[in-house]
Amino acid sequence: MTTPEQVPGTSLTPLVSVPNTFTHEKPRDPYWYKHAVFYEVLARGFYDSNGDGTGDLRGLIEKLDYLEWLGIDCIWLLPLYESPLRDGGYDISDYMKILPEFGQIADFVELVERAHERGIRVIADLVMNHTSDQHPWFKASREDPDGPYGDFYVWSDTTERYSDARIIFVDTEQSNWSYDEVRGQYYWHRFFSHQPDLNFENPAVQEAILEVLRFWLDLGIDGFRLDAVPYLYEREGTNCENLKETHEFLKRVRSEVDRLYPDRVLLSEANQWPSDVVDYFGDYESGGDECHMNFHFPLMPRMFMAVRREQRYPISEILAQTPAIPENCQWAIFLRNHDELTLEMVNDEERDYMYSEYAKDPRMRANVGIRRRLAPLLDNDQNQMELFTALLLSLPGSPVLYYGDEIGMGDNIWLGDRDGVRTPMQWTSDRNAGFSRADPARLYLPLIMDPIYGYQGINVEAQRGNPSSLLNWTRKMIQIRKQHAVFGTGAFTELHASNPSVLAFVREYGDDRMLCVNNLSRFPQPVELDLRRFEGTTPIECMGGVQFPPIGELPYLLTLPGHGFYWFQLPPVADEGQSAKEQETPQPAVVTAAPVARATSSTTARTTPGAGRRPDPQP
Repeated sequence: MTTPEQVPGTSLTPLVSVPNTFTHEKPRDPYWYKHAVFYEVLARGFYDSNGDGTGDLRGLIEKLDYLEWLGIDCIWLLPLYESPLRDGGYDISDYMKILPEFGQIADFVELVERAHERGIRVIADLVMNHTSDQHPWFKASREDPDGPYGDFYVWSDTTERYSDARIIFVDTEQSNWSYDEVRGQYYWHRFFSHQPDLNFENPAVQEAILEVLRFWLDLGIDGFRLDAVPYLYEREGTNCENLKETHEFLKRVRSEVDRLYPDRVLLSEANQWPSDVVDYFGDYESGGDECHMNFHFPLMPRMFMAVRREQRYPISEILAQTPAIPENCQWAIFLRNHDELTLEMVNDEERDYMYSEYAKDPRMRANVGIRRRLAPLLDNDQNQMELFTALLLSLPGSPVLYYGDEIGMGDNIWLGDRDGVRTPMQWTSDRNAGFSRADPARLYLPLIMDPIYGYQGINVEAQRGNPSSLLNWTRKMIQIRKQHAVFGTGAFTELHASNPSVLAFVREYGDDRMLCVNNLSRFPQPVELDLRRFEGTTPIECMGGVQFPPIGELPYLLTLPGHGFYWFQLPPVADEGQSAKEQETPQPAVVTAAPVARATSSTTARTTPGAGRRPDPQP
């Protein structure tokens, strides 16, 4: 296990390091997810080990050294289960088998073991709400209504039931009911018509899903992302979302996990407003008794909205509306993932604005969202990509990176559905981007080959050798985050900034205090911050370890370049070594400098120890 080097300006406060949780000598850390950096990976698209044109588990094993070097703590795997692949694997035909092209169960076990040796955990998607129509349960249910699986799905003689439930995939589905000619009845589906919903009113369905969880947890997996959990139950006269029965079943799942697998994590995918999502953490007083983590979906589109509008208010307002969460729980925050940039949690006016700014071509849109990767969304502007990544790594919650975004991969809007953001990882400028030895025509999806994002220029090999690349910058920022416990568990306090284009906040956890200042405008901006409660403290910029002027009684003035930002450590005054006279007569500070985002090329970086250093040799 490689230990990240100490970055100038970072704290030496010890954290509960992930590797220690895998040793027999020390107890496991049940709250590891609060400090973790997650990395979402499509096994099909990461690395092909056998030359058949499709990425697989053994290929992922071969690339674990890269993920360890990058500094991530947990791999999130998209569905691996046997599937007809009509919805990217979210249409499961057998929960206890791995799709043959990905490998075998033994490969999965080896992946988990090899990852654990490097201090990396592994979670995977689990789709509880529905199955494929090719699943043996559904085949038995439609063919034998009175048999043991006859009531495994939601059947009806009419389409009039649950009429208040919205249609989620408005691009492709006209109704939540589809007629089955074999059984002569309609079956319920909240997503595609080939994905019938399971009937959780049936105790046998509940037991079957719990058996699936135990099967994979016994193989060593560290948890699950529970897909589409708000829709497990249906009730007439409701929108069939967030029902009491759903929460009761999740409490049962959590109880089973805590009883048998106390250091595993349940991450819920509930695309809802924060006031509804917090219910999926469970009981506040007990520290949470449902899911350990939930995605903060409404935050993500508002980050894009705030930067394009050059005002902090979309971010400030949604964070202000976010209720407190139980002590043992954590948000998961993200910029992009395998789906479209969902716009369900914005109003119609905001949605139209996002479409006009980020999806001018209709092919860029999917369902109620935008199917684009991070780099194309931001016009391949590295300053913007660094600003967004800095926000991701510093706002409340555990960050989730999407594979390829660390190098600024592009997308292909000409591919169907959401395949445009699921193309092969770009490792080198060689044949097939170093992803596969197969004939290019056999690849599961074509490579990105356009002049801007093509693999010949955008790839891991090229960026690892470039100290100023997005990849090396991202790695350095992950290292800084991991050396400050405050980013995972610290309190969040937004500061009133005199300039609406600047988002400033403080993260605090004991003596570990971080001041984060972000310029959401493309133009240079000044800002005055009221930092009087930190009077006498000397801020230390984290990338280069540069000491800024001490904080005094007067507003602290900073100037930031367009899309620039700072991360400052605010050490206790007692550790500053300042004279009594200095503390008694603080002076206002006027500072103009390059942001953390560009420290590797600034004059400060060149004259400060540790800045602008070339990346470590490859493992």
